Amino acid sequence: MGEISIKINIADRIYPLRIKVGEEEIVRKAAKLIGERLKEYQENYDVRDKLDLLSMCALHYATNAIKSENHFSQVDDVLDEKIHELDAVLNDFLSTSKP
Repeated sequence: MGEISIKINIADRIYPLRIKVGEEEIVRKAAKLIGERLKEYQENYDVRDKLDLLSMCALHYATNAIKSENHFSQVDDVLDEKIHELDAVLNDFLSTSKP
């Protein structure tokens, strides 16, 4: 896949980016989410400085990323355990069903 140039607006600043064609929708959606979160913080808190708002956004999304990593790590552990149990059951079945 090739690359394209796009411009993203975050906190009233334009950022020219060069991204893979398949990532455009994701990048635009991410910029929109950041804009919505900035607006929410601006409306609900007495913070007007864009840097402070962006810092709060970064903290929000970093916290969510860590929570997701932890959740998927736990899911991986459970899946790994289930696979080992299934493997043991199959091995037991195959070893007892031999003529």
